[in-house]
Amino acid sequence: MEQIQQPQDIMQIQIPEILPILPARDTIIFPKMVLPLMVKEEKYIRLIEDSLKTHKMLVVSMVKDPNKAYEGIPEIYEIGTACQILRFTKGPDAALIMVQGISRVRIGFMVSVDPYPQARVERLPEQDYRDKEIEALMANVKNVYKQIVEIAPHLPPELMHIIDTVDSPGTLADMSVSSINIDRKKQQKILETLDVKERLKQALIFLNEELEILKIGRDIQEKVRQGIDKSQREYYLREQLKAIQRELGIKDEMAEIEELREKLKKKKLPDHVREVAEKEINRLARIHPSSAEYPVARTYIDWLLELPWMESTEDNLDIKRARKILDKYHYDLEKVKKRILEYLAVRKLNPEHKGPILCFVGPPGTGKTSLGKAIAEALGRKFVRISLGGIRDEAEIRGHRRTYVGALPGRIIQGIRKAGSNNPVFMLDEVDKIGLDFRGDPASALLEVLDPEQNHAFSDHYLEVEFDLSKVMFICTANQLDPIPAPLRDRMEIIELTGYTEDEKVNIAKKFLIPRQIKEHGLEGVSIQFRESAIRRIIREYTREAGLRNLERAIGSICRGIAIKVAEEGKDSRKFIITKNNVREYLGNPKFTLDVVERTSTPGVAIGMAWTPVGGEILFVEATIMPGDKNLVLTGQLGGVMKESAQIALSYLRSRAKDLGIKEDFYKGHDIHIHVPAGAIPKDGPSAGITMLTALASLLKERPVKPLLAMTGEVTLRGLVLPVGGIKDKVLAASRSGIKEVILPKDNKNDLDEIPDHIKKGLKFHLVKTVEEVLKIALP
Repeated sequence: MEQIQQPQDIMQIQIPEILPILPARDTIIFPKMVLPLMVKEEKYIRLIEDSLKTHKMLVVSMVKDPNKAYEGIPEIYEIGTACQILRFTKGPDAALIMVQGISRVRIGFMVSVDPYPQARVERLPEQDYRDKEIEALMANVKNVYKQIVEIAPHLPPELMHIIDTVDSPGTLADMSVSSINIDRKKQQKILETLDVKERLKQALIFLNEELEILKIGRDIQEKVRQGIDKSQREYYLREQLKAIQRELGIKDEMAEIEELREKLKKKKLPDHVREVAEKEINRLARIHPSSAEYPVARTYIDWLLELPWMESTEDNLDIKRARKILDKYHYDLEKVKKRILEYLAVRKLNPEHKGPILCFVGPPGTGKTSLGKAIAEALGRKFVRISLGGIRDEAEIRGHRRTYVGALPGRIIQGIRKAGSNNPVFMLDEVDKIGLDFRGDPASALLEVLDPEQNHAFSDHYLEVEFDLSKVMFICTANQLDPIPAPLRDRMEIIELTGYTEDEKVNIAKKFLIPRQIKEHGLEGVSIQFRESAIRRIIREYTREAGLRNLERAIGSICRGIAIKVAEEGKDSRKFIITKNNVREYLGNPKFTLDVVERTSTPGVAIGMAWTPVGGEILFVEATIMPGDKNLVLTGQLGGVMKESAQIALSYLRSRAKDLGIKEDFYKGHDIHIHVPAGAIPKDGPSAGITMLTALASLLKERPVKPLLAMTGEVTLRGLVLPVGGIKDKVLAASRSGIKEVILPKDNKNDLDEIPDHIKKGLKFHLVKTVEEVLKIALP
């Protein structure tokens, strides 16, 4: 927002008796001066806006102590300047005004202080008389002022011509003091001096003081310059001394430079890097060790010489060995293991093959990060991992320019140096949690890193020489794909890791989790046995999740309970057998119960299946009808798409009420309320469409939905059931919750191939195309 007021002849401007007061911490405005002011406080911005609506005037007065934190109105000087607002620009955090001083004013008593200060003001007349003494004072002021402009490097020479054009003695005093760097209290004293002759005398004193300071500064600069010339002479003499010492075999600080040169000779480097390193070492030799630039140059050379430009580890391409290592660390995950073995096979047949950029996507606790370590061991490569979660600065990826204090290369180059080879397995964890702000977009900086066609010439801002990343095997992990920008996603091969089934969790617990927890808790010499029934009870009643972290924590809790008994009784005290009956002794009351049948025993309740970033879930949809005025009420923190699904379901039932055996006027004189429990959790998406429709149909037909039946699918106004995503996670969640039958869209038939056979055997699947088929199954 910007408003502009044209300046007028200030002598013709009338000053109101009451004006708002704008305190200024470090700025003094003299009459006839035009200056910008930055205003940040909300009440003073309002002061300006109100002034623009009325007389467009305010008083600027300087705060007595600018370093003091005042509560309320700051303490200001009695003499200030009435100003006219010429321009007003308002930004998001502050406002900028351009004001012109009109006249000195005396600030009387405050009329009001809220919302901003207003006071009675008295205009102080400007004196403009001349005599010989004033003429002499004016000539002296102009002379001293010109000397100041001539010496001061920050003042433009044009001021010398401008000062000659000033004919008013009062204005000359004001301008000469205000345009040079004079203390604020001295400027205030000039503002408060009304007698023009006294004002000129004060201005002349202050100008002479400033001139003396500038002359002293000029002398100091001259001495410094002479000192620099002397230090250069010393530098040449020192260089001659070093040459003599070399001839005599005396070792001094030249040894460090020679050590770097020797290191450079032995190091394998690309030609363009060697050229830069030689140049920097020669430059370092010319810098004095006590100089601030010396450690900066030395650190840069160290980075050039320590990076593995041409050092690689040899890949172990034994497919059988790699398969054993992958099986050793991870149960199942056949799709991922198959992709790694494919990569090894291609590398064996074509060593120049550029590796893929793999991205493991799945719920927390499914083994994404640990897969990277297993891949590195299978390949025989070094392993580096960095977490990208919460990174907002592009320099974290590309590094800082060397001009910054404390500059360093980005995390990619740091990871390569840490690995000590130019072909490690490099894991970029949590790539979906990269932030974005004014410091740049780290995700965009990763575009070059994760592109095999570009990363052979990766440029870090700190190094400023290209580094070849094409031999690095990059692996990314993420919990969900949506937050990853499309160009970055396009550069990666997505491999989805879905949640584990109950049987898979039991096997993983037996093979990996229980032995690891027993070892970590120092119980290796103790006889501990976990019965399978106990593991299944922990999975069902204590850790309903897609991954394994909570399961391992629960096993750890049991191990800690055993550790207490062992510590008290001794290792040979007895044998510990964990059964389903004594799990509660260690873990307390169950966290989850299977109350599915009980909750769906009344009409108007249906079970849906949902996908979340941490795995699948089942959700209940409840509907009820009550007297009202044809309103549809939706609760449970539903998103826009889910609300539209509820509207579509209701519209379909109204349009087909007669065919479905529902009263055609069921909505007249009634309100319908649909609620999805767990109201604190936001929910959205179209896949609950048939669940909402089934709940409504169950309510209106007064028939409960078939027990232990869950469903998912998008519904249309014509009664079609459309396909949805996340089928495997949803079906696994239904299986965990004790569901026996599942309704899926017919077009999702191919997704059933991803579901393990033992899960499919325990469930009955209904593939439907229309809503009529859904209702025949759900409301038999």
